[in-house]
Amino acid sequence: MKRIFKNDWQEILSDFLESEIYQKIRFLLYNEYENQTIYPPKELIFNAFNKTSYKDTKVLILGQDPYHQKGQANGLSFSVNRNIKIPPSLRNIYKELQTDLNLKIPNHGDLTKWAEQGVLLLNASLTVRDSSPQSHSKIGWYLFTDYVIEKLAQKESPMVFILWGNFARQKKNLINNDKHLILESAHPSPFAAHRGFFGSKPFSKCNDFLNKNGLKEIDWQIEDI
Repeated sequence: MKRIFKNDWQEILSDFLESEIYQKIRFLLYNEYENQTIYPPKELIFNAFNKTSYKDTKVLILGQDPYHQKGQANGLSFSVNRNIKIPPSLRNIYKELQTDLNLKIPNHGDLTKWAEQGVLLLNASLTVRDSSPQSHSKIGWYLFTDYVIEKLAQKESPMVFILWGNFARQKKNLINNDKHLILESAHPSPFAAHRGFFGSKPFSKCNDFLNKNGLKEIDWQIEDI
C-alpha cells in the first residue's frame, strides 16, 4: 500500500487504511475534489498526522470540521495560515491563553508550533466543501478519527485530551484509560465561550499534568510574524 503518512501513523492506522470503509472515503473524496471546491488542499488532508507523530503525541485538541472558507483550512484544527485573519474561535483560545498563562496574543493563527511539540490538532472530519460546514460529516471520517482517538487512548505514556464543546465531549467514551487526563469545557466559539470556556485554564492544567508525569511542557506562546 502507498504510504499516506510520513511517520509511525502509517503502521498504527494500517488496519483502517486497508479497510473497505477507508476505500469508500477515498473514492468519494476523489470525486469531490474533481467536482467541488474542497478544503483543505488535498496535500494537507493529513497535515495534523504528518506534523505530530503517534509516538510524540502528548496532547490532543479535537475540532469538529475544517474551516470552510477559501484559504483558511490547513489541516490543523483551529489553525489558519499566517496570511489569514484569525477566526473568532481561535481569537477566544488566544484570550484564554493570555488569561491562563499571561502570554501575548499573537498576530496570526498558525498553530504549527504546537503541532511540532506533540499537540495533535485533529478535526473529526478532515475535509469539507466550500461554504458548507459539516458537509463531509457523514462520509466516514468520524469512524476514522474515532479509531485514531482509541489508538491514542491505548498509549502507555500519559497524555492530555482537550475536548471543547458538546461534540468533542461526546468522544470521552473512547478514552478508557485512567492514566490520561481529560479536560473538557464549553467550545471557544463566540456563541459558547462565556458558558465555561473562559476561565477553564486548559493550558496550565495540561502543563501541570505533563510536568507531574515527567514529560516536557508545551510552550504555548506563538511568536508574532
